[in-house]
Amino acid sequence: MSTRHLSWFDQLKQALRLPPGDLLRDLVYRRLWTSILISSLGGQITMLALPLTAALLLDATPTQMGLLTAMEILPFVLFSLPSGVWLDRVRKLPVYIWGETILALVVATVPLAAWMGWLSMTWLYVVGFVLGTVYTTAGSAAQIVLTQVVPRERLVEAHAKNALASSGAEVAGPGLAGALIKIMGAPMALAVNAFLVLVSALILRGIKVQEALPKVEGADFWRDLKAGLRFVRQQRLLIGLATAVGSWQLFHNAATVVQILFATRTLELSGQTVGLCYIALGAGTVLASVFGHRISRRIGPGPCLVLGFAASSQGWLLLAFAPVGPLGVAMFAYMLFSFGVGAVLIFINFLSLRQAVTPAPLLGRMTSTMRWMILLPAGPGALLGGWIGEHLGLRWSLGFAGCGALLLSLLAWRAKVIREVRTLPATVDLELSARQQDADGGAALLPSK
Repeated sequence: MSTRHLSWFDQLKQALRLPPGDLLRDLVYRRLWTSILISSLGGQITMLALPLTAALLLDATPTQMGLLTAMEILPFVLFSLPSGVWLDRVRKLPVYIWGETILALVVATVPLAAWMGWLSMTWLYVVGFVLGTVYTTAGSAAQIVLTQVVPRERLVEAHAKNALASSGAEVAGPGLAGALIKIMGAPMALAVNAFLVLVSALILRGIKVQEALPKVEGADFWRDLKAGLRFVRQQRLLIGLATAVGSWQLFHNAATVVQILFATRTLELSGQTVGLCYIALGAGTVLASVFGHRISRRIGPGPCLVLGFAASSQGWLLLAFAPVGPLGVAMFAYMLFSFGVGAVLIFINFLSLRQAVTPAPLLGRMTSTMRWMILLPAGPGALLGGWIGEHLGLRWSLGFAGCGALLLSLLAWRAKVIREVRTLPATVDLELSARQQDADGGAALLPSK
């Protein structure tokens, strides 16, 4: 039947019908995707409400904003490596579910403290540290759960769809967050995030995955920890990725700690206007999520990663010159848009490459080791951005981030280990690697038995 003879509702259903073989046709992946969408919507509220609480309600300085971000990053540095060993010995889905539940409870303490008159920067520092601790374990578990649900050859596609879920939240979330902040105030808006994350945890409880755990009798914690570090160290691709993305994290956090202050104090935007500008971030991530998989397939995961560095760098650099007024608002929104595009292009390829090359028994240790490596520079980046903003000016922090990320994109392009990756690599032969380790007298890569 011609579409001209169909009702508008039937035409809409036809347009939204999933093609054969689409990942969202799989019930387990669809539940995971829905959970990510709802959790991301709540996360958008926290992303705005927490720094706005510090900046507007508690009148935080740039240095204090940098310290708040550093407190969220510190748990990754402290706990990533041991949590990786632990994750390789336990089922990941329950860790993911409990992590979402704890996140909801911790976020809910902020509006409670504000209502009781207890809220302070110290309280936010503690909340940030606990959030970072949960992300360290539950975040790694979430990434591994995806590999249990989706075939490895479809990981780029899956990460792109996950990014699309996050992007949908980034389009709707900032407007919702801005409205909630205006009606309820920034601290009380966080109560909505707590509710949404709890819903996400309930959805995850319905997921069923098959996971074969290795035997751990006689396991040696430190030997297993060293085996994970040794595996990452021996993979040139993983070292190259960690160096590049870790450097980007330094510049990203230097910009992030001052951008809310820049918007509210230099550009003189209200909390609601900031929320509306963040819709541009969602638009950028939607665009990159829809086309990122195709771009990666066309030019290769490595070059696509470098393109992400370049996209984010020019947004920060331009914002450093933004004037007060409508043009400044537009430039702030454009910075968020370009960051959204760049971040999606970076992470759908970064996550897919590192997961594709790693054998299943080492996924926990690899994931935690890589997260540890890329976030080591993030804390100093946040502190440096705050220090520059307080002593030289907020524009200088943004200029530092933009110039640094632009230089990084040029250096990453010159690195063959990244530039020449045009397809997802094969998984490393774990048995062969273990035999090579034994021959060299090193720690075994296989889990202890």
